Amino acid sequence: MSKLPGETFRDTIGTIDEEGNRKFIFPKKPSGKFYDYRKWVSYFLLIILIANPFIKINGNQFMMFNIIERRFNIFGFPFWPQDFYLFVLFMIVGVVFVILFTVIFGRIFCGWICPQTIFLEMVFRRIEYWIEGDRGAQIRLAKQEWNAVKIRKKGIKWSVFLVISFGIANVFLAYLISSDKLLQMIKEGPVNHMSTLIALSIFTGVFYFVFVWFREQVCIIACPYGRLQGVLLDNKSINVAYDFVRGEKEAGRAKFNKQEDRESKGKGDCIDCKQCVNVCPTGIDIRNGTQMECVNCTACIDECDLIMESVGYPKGLIRYGSEDEIKKKLPFIFTARMKGYTSILVILIGILIGLLFLRTEVEATILRLPGQLFQHKGDNISNVFTYKIINKTNNDFNDIHLKLEGIKGTLNVVGKQHFKVKKRDMSEGTMFVEINQFVLESDKIQLKIEVYDGDKKIETSTTSFLSPRSFD
Repeated sequence: MSKLPGETFRDTIGTIDEEGNRKFIFPKKPSGKFYDYRKWVSYFLLIILIANPFIKINGNQFMMFNIIERRFNIFGFPFWPQDFYLFVLFMIVGVVFVILFTVIFGRIFCGWICPQTIFLEMVFRRIEYWIEGDRGAQIRLAKQEWNAVKIRKKGIKWSVFLVISFGIANVFLAYLISSDKLLQMIKEGPVNHMSTLIALSIFTGVFYFVFVWFREQVCIIACPYGRLQGVLLDNKSINVAYDFVRGEKEAGRAKFNKQEDRESKGKGDCIDCKQCVNVCPTGIDIRNGTQMECVNCTACIDECDLIMESVGYPKGLIRYGSEDEIKKKLPFIFTARMKGYTSILVILIGILIGLLFLRTEVEATILRLPGQLFQHKGDNISNVFTYKIINKTNNDFNDIHLKLEGIKGTLNVVGKQHFKVKKRDMSEGTMFVEINQFVLESDKIQLKIEVYDGDKKIETSTTSFLSPRSFD
């Protein structure tokens, strides 16, 4: 978009003043079709976000990211440290999906799905409107001296925000340590879990700081996605965009005058009311084009449509559209780059599904003890092994025992030959395998060891067995 005579475009972000200090934004309360859609989407996602750690599928928490124990649940699928490659693949699929979504639809994820935006705009900001009033009332309250009215309103708001931040911190903790542990800790009382209480207080403080003070700065400064969109977007990406062709025309934008024939004077449909700026939660002017700070929240679309309707102009001066659609009137095209990202996403999803089907519910790892060679026991050769059996299911295994398969020999587990492995737990130990040296055909053979629960074989593991022939 070309710059109009006498017009200057901003060279600073809207949340910083000329001295470089933080400038708080007081956006006008949005209303309109898109805002109503966003409210329903946001409430639905909030319910999912809060309920996720408390929903269980086959005994597994629906979503859990226990980084300390390296245990993760995604959509009810449990992932152990041994399954970390699957978890990483899940994350890669998510990243590629977000990239593809951004290439096509711009930063719509930020405005409609991002938890930061949902909590800020649909929870904290709405409470703020309820307590302090709309934009004008908030500006006046911020400027007035600290009297009883201001102390009361700010005190109520900050107290409510603190309670909500504490609730969010508890939900966040349920994702990290599991909802069962969280509820157990609550039942036993904070005195018995001081370390958890300290962690909970830190999380509460972080959320409180973000939603009371840092706010939109998270999207502008902290979030890398805003920087990433500058690389991903092009003229064919669909964004919240200002139709500068219609809005500016030959003579540019100008204040509205009922008695004036704007068409004959070549003036654009933009009446320069600046309501799109006042309603923006990140303080930008959408008329300056696609900007890093824009989170595609659609507040400016609703506000502009309302103004256009009031002055009798067609809606859609600000709308979802690409630069090519606005400037060249070209329809949306699924570009080669979009096809490339789609192909990568389909391939990754296919690999992930295949690996999930191949994933076993019981995993047995049997390895020779490091640094140990074979031992002679008469005509027998003995090797010592370590074993680890992981039960990924929600059922206890009460009669686990190991057997050699395909070769004659004896297998002795140190301790009990039959042992238990509880659900979502593991058992590890040491065992000896003895095989007659005349049966061994080479210096190093592959052993198959079967894992049974009672009479049912649940897993087979392979390992190597060394014999004296290695010194022939």
